[in-house]
Amino acid sequence: MNDEERFIVMKQRILRSFKWGKDIVAPLADEFGISIEEMEDIFMNCLDMSSLESLHSTWDSANYLALKEQIYLDLRLCWLSGTLELITPEEADEIKTRLADEVYDKGREYDEVIEEGKQEILQILKSINLKEE
Repeated sequence: MNDEERFIVMKQRILRSFKWGKDIVAPLADEFGISIEEMEDIFMNCLDMSSLESLHSTWDSANYLALKEQIYLDLRLCWLSGTLELITPEEADEIKTRLADEVYDKGREYDEVIEEGKQEILQILKSINLKEE
């Protein structure tokens, strides 16, 4: 086996390990409607060994950021903070980060956390109304 073949085998071992394959390769292959082997080839051609080895931690971080953005959207903070400016950007960031931590770190149900966030936002909006009176 020459160095190039050995390098390919090493990359395949990383991509076919349980966590990478289960959490990243298979779901993305399914999402794009391609075979797992084709997705592995894409990663092998696009990423070096260092990138492949850090793939799972990168994926983990991306999931957390996606969760925060989904909370931001589901709570309509893009309107309430970004457009209407009824909630400060700092309040919006604190809410989405805290709720994402509840789901991601503590394992709470997403829908339950969203309902909690809605109630919190409603209280903020009501307090604005009271300040004006």
